[in-house]
Amino acid sequence: MVWFREFGLFEIAVILVFLGGYTLYLIKVIKIARAIHTPYDNIFYKLFLRTVIFALLLIAFLGPSFGDSRKEVKSVGKDIMICVDLSKSMDAYDIQPTRLEKIKFEMKRLVEAFNSDRIGIIIFSSEAFMQSPLTYDQNALNLFIETMNTGLVPSSGTDFGPPLKMALNKLSDQEGPSSQQKSKVIILISDGEDFGEETDQVIQSVKDNDIKLFTLGVGTQEGSQLRAGSGFKTDRQGNTVVTRLNSKSLQSLAYNTNGEYFEINESKNDVSRLINMISRIEGELRDTRFVDVSANRYYYFLMVALFLLVIDMLVNVKTIRI
Repeated sequence: MVWFREFGLFEIAVILVFLGGYTLYLIKVIKIARAIHTPYDNIFYKLFLRTVIFALLLIAFLGPSFGDSRKEVKSVGKDIMICVDLSKSMDAYDIQPTRLEKIKFEMKRLVEAFNSDRIGIIIFSSEAFMQSPLTYDQNALNLFIETMNTGLVPSSGTDFGPPLKMALNKLSDQEGPSSQQKSKVIILISDGEDFGEETDQVIQSVKDNDIKLFTLGVGTQEGSQLRAGSGFKTDRQGNTVVTRLNSKSLQSLAYNTNGEYFEINESKNDVSRLINMISRIEGELRDTRFVDVSANRYYYFLMVALFLLVIDMLVNVKTIRI
């Protein structure tokens, strides 16, 4: 049996008060009975009953727990690597307030939705950098998300190969049987402008490792100009640069890895659908442990004490018979 509270000074003090008070009462009754020469045996019936009630109340206060005290608990979860495009095109404002700010908001939703899973963040443009390793720490993830901006990475185009290769390596480094690879997920977030040359090779490796790849396109077909100082960015010929969502490359990545493509544009937001899709993926068994699940059974003793208390009030016993 396990106790919710330990037997200490407070309980000892309560017992002493009860014994002291009842002793004084007994002395008074016995003294009166002897003075008038009458029997007082019935007083001990009440003493026994009230002592039992007091003991039951004290046991209930201490909170006894008994029954099946051990239970096996399995920890199951997924590993999710989020690759975020931070090229200059993500500053476009065809998605309000900008593509990147919208993505930062939606990434926080992802972190909240999968708070029992490990999440890592990779930022990229032409190169990839580890922003956050796989972690359960939501506060740290939200801090990394909040500080993301297009100035964190070189602004020389976009290449899907490096972030996918880094994500694949990080997920493959995690211990676990190959049958659990299906619990590992890569989310690639971009406006779809891929200028890399090794993407196809990396995609094949992702597919061979049976890792799910979901792509999330952000932007519109009409596109948007890019701010540059007080004006707009222009190309070498002086024409204003307009960046548009290239959904075809992202759709191709998802199709070639048996994943799925999602999109955020001016009229729809597929992030909720993305969350539902990932939620349906079965997590892997991380560890198994036994925890104490014995329940506090104080109410058994409390109910019996209350029942006896009602009997004590209903049944009158003459403590002094005249």
